[in-house]
Amino acid sequence: MTATLRVLNDPPGSIIQTSIREQWDFKLMTYVVVDNCISCKYTDCVEVCPVDCFYEGETMLVIHPDECIDCGVCEPECPADAIRPDTEPDLEVWVTFNRKYSEMWPVIVTKKDPMPDAEVRDGEKDKLKKYFSENPGAGG
Repeated sequence: MTATLRVLNDPPGSIIQTSIREQWDFKLMTYVVVDNCISCKYTDCVEVCPVDCFYEGETMLVIHPDECIDCGVCEPECPADAIRPDTEPDLEVWVTFNRKYSEMWPVIVTKKDPMPDAEVRDGEKDKLKKYFSENPGAGG
């Protein structure tokens, strides 16, 4: 138990986290942003994140899975319910998605206004196909 707490409280990408992953193939849990964020882009989550692991695209946010410390404070802050633990079924594709775009987009640490149609688009199906953009957001 003590070792687990030490790892989760270590800075993202630390020697201890990297060593545990390499030596024991230990998978640390992370949170990911899923498609309901697309065309909503509420940013309440970025203000509470203690490690600044959110990145901003033009139409959504993502979480860098290697920087997330699994504290979970962001999940209840999302009005669109678009933040999920990667332990839920079928989320591996979203872990990969979040990793890819967090390495391309700028970090975001301050709350901004949501997208203009956020309330209308919240819960809409097929948002990835309809509205997703690979373009980076402004960050900040």
